[in-house]
Amino acid sequence: MPHFQKPDLPPAAVADALVDPGRRRFARRLVTGATLAGCGWLAAPVLAAGEAPALRGGAALMGTRVDISLDGADPARLRQALQAALAEMQRLADMMSRYRDDNPVAALQAAAGRHPVVLPPEMFAVLKKAESISRQTGGAFDVTVGALSGWRFDDPRADIPSARQIARELRHVDHRQLILDEAAGSAYLRERGMRVDLGGIAKLPILQAGMDVLKRHGVADAMINGGGDVLVSGRLHGRPWRIGVRDPAAPERLLALLPMSDGIVASSGDYERCVVRDGRRYHHVIDPRTGYPSEQVRGVTLVGRSVAELNGLGAAAMVLGPAAGAALLSRQPGRQALMVGRDGSLWVSPALAGRLLPPPGEQQVRGLG
Repeated sequence: MPHFQKPDLPPAAVADALVDPGRRRFARRLVTGATLAGCGWLAAPVLAAGEAPALRGGAALMGTRVDISLDGADPARLRQALQAALAEMQRLADMMSRYRDDNPVAALQAAAGRHPVVLPPEMFAVLKKAESISRQTGGAFDVTVGALSGWRFDDPRADIPSARQIARELRHVDHRQLILDEAAGSAYLRERGMRVDLGGIAKLPILQAGMDVLKRHGVADAMINGGGDVLVSGRLHGRPWRIGVRDPAAPERLLALLPMSDGIVASSGDYERCVVRDGRRYHHVIDPRTGYPSEQVRGVTLVGRSVAELNGLGAAAMVLGPAAGAALLSRQPGRQALMVGRDGSLWVSPALAGRLLPPPGEQQVRGLG
């Protein structure tokens, strides 16, 4: 059975590098790979019995559900912090949404082919990161895929765009035609018809802005979950927060647990926004080279300490495919990543394999034993 493997370190070396025998067996199963079925897998918080946080709340933002869990001894302060964090995330989501006609995104697109537009610093920073990722991945990530407006993943009844429409709109997809002027704080789309879609690059910075607000309010122990992208700070009842990776063959069950005290788990996949037509599944991660959804990778989960080191890489790896995607994620030492191929094969970087734990009470993880 085909499987992904980190090019410079064989599975045996990964397993032998682990000290605990139980974790050694688990890591070997992860890195060796196994056939997995199903339509979706993602990261999600895991709370055991008796581990409820002091306060929980959330809201619908960025086309998904954002949930915040806080721990601490002052309920009033926690409530104030939670509301402030949600308000800041809502402000940024409104600023960078492509579904509004009264925000900087709309202004940038209305000025395409005509003149630059001065942007709020938060949006300029997101576009600058998008430019960097586009260069790093050879265009596998491209924020100008917004020109492919025929795809409507927010409406399950929407028609699939025709090949002619995709070809026409694809002419306006080219990250090299987005010009950023850092001194002026402006951006310019060189050609009329160009549009940006910040959905693949703005969510993590927006979630991080929410976490920053919580910390400014004195909240040290917090978790923010935005549609499978999870940020954690501090601890829950004195123990690390736990993030679960679900089994795509049985989404109600966990594939693995990841304890974390500070950091980010970012997931990209073909499960969250998709439509099915004539038995074929179309999802929202678009290949900028073809104008169609990527096909070779089902999902990618990245783990790191900061948004900057992860942002945009998951979607790019899905577009690049198993071999090139694994190479991209392996270029920097210590990169922590997990990737599931279209055939269900599994690749886990050694840095992450050493951190994953089996779900409680399970000696053999479903699909990996």
